Amino acid sequence: MACILHIETSTNACSVAVSENGQCIHEETQHGERGAGAEQLGRMVDEALSFTDSHAIPFDAVSVSCGPGSYTGLRIGVSMAKGICYGRDLKLIAVPTLELMCVPVLLRETITEDNALLCPMIDARRMEVYSALYDRSLKEVREVKADVVTAETYKQWLDERPIYFFGNGAQKCMETLNHPNAHYIDGIEPLAKWMMPLAEKRFLNEQFEDVAYFVPFYLKDFVAIKPKKLI
Repeated sequence: MACILHIETSTNACSVAVSENGQCIHEETQHGERGAGAEQLGRMVDEALSFTDSHAIPFDAVSVSCGPGSYTGLRIGVSMAKGICYGRDLKLIAVPTLELMCVPVLLRETITEDNALLCPMIDARRMEVYSALYDRSLKEVREVKADVVTAETYKQWLDERPIYFFGNGAQKCMETLNHPNAHYIDGIEPLAKWMMPLAEKRFLNEQFEDVAYFVPFYLKDFVAIKPKKLI
């Protein structure tokens, strides 16, 4: 097992966690406007580093939620993770954001159907969401996409089996996705503590990223928008 620092900044919930030998030993979350929670990231990381240093626990790697999600949040999170890896000569692990959102759903053990699919959704504004489909073993059934949600978007899978929708993009899809096989789970957000099992698996398999060249999975190009007060 390893000691890993986890950083998650893909949505308005910015969080940092530390895991050691399969246990979460430190965790903090701050909420703000879209990507704004990342303003607290430096302080949160400093406190996590101070915690491990005071307990003489050496880090083995840094894992970062790699997207999709907020452009600004992902950029800040990955930059912070890279800086720590450079400064402490640590390995970098990338954890897909939508995949990590499935972890708390599976831990709740509320899904009983063997053939059920999981559909994490991150709000991409208007009726668009970032989403993917996974089975209960977290095998990707449909790749990550930016979906403009209509009644037809997931129909081919909904006609065959139940799908559980969750995340901050799922709430706005409830009226549109009213298929009998569509189910919704509240209260799921990407948090650093849920990265632990996925990051540890990648650590054991030596799935590390090139610190110099790794970039987040933005999915869509960044489009600058003028603040309303300047329009």
